Amino acid sequence: MGSPDHVAVDEAVIQLNDEQYWLYAAVDPQTNRLLHTKLRPTTTKVFAHSFLAELSEKHDVDDAVFLVDGSHSSQAACHRHGYDFKYEKHGNRNAVERVFKEIKRRTICFSNCFSNAEAETADDWLRSFSFAWN
Repeated sequence: MGSPDHVAVDEAVIQLNDEQYWLYAAVDPQTNRLLHTKLRPTTTKVFAHSFLAELSEKHDVDDAVFLVDGSHSSQAACHRHGYDFKYEKHGNRNAVERVFKEIKRRTICFSNCFSNAEAETADDWLRSFSFAWN
């Protein structure tokens, strides 16, 4: 796999048991491949920065343009890493929004089936889902 030209990043709230978590996800909009996912108890600039650091360890994204929504933490993390980023609500983000919706839908199913699962188990499951998705 080559280096993606664009990377869409998103943060979304998901429900596990009675608790809410933030799902960070990065997708190559050209192929709809999930590049990286991470589950966190909240959203902060530190977690967004950590997420992009982990993404850059796994994939060559230095020359990619990051497509971000209105999330200030994602924008700040891109700026801190020196990545080019563009606020995009439509365009390439439309295709990857379907990927994000499917992740959220399947996470809800996971939570319903494994109602006592810990967040770490859900995070492991998300990595397995990403592998199978790709």
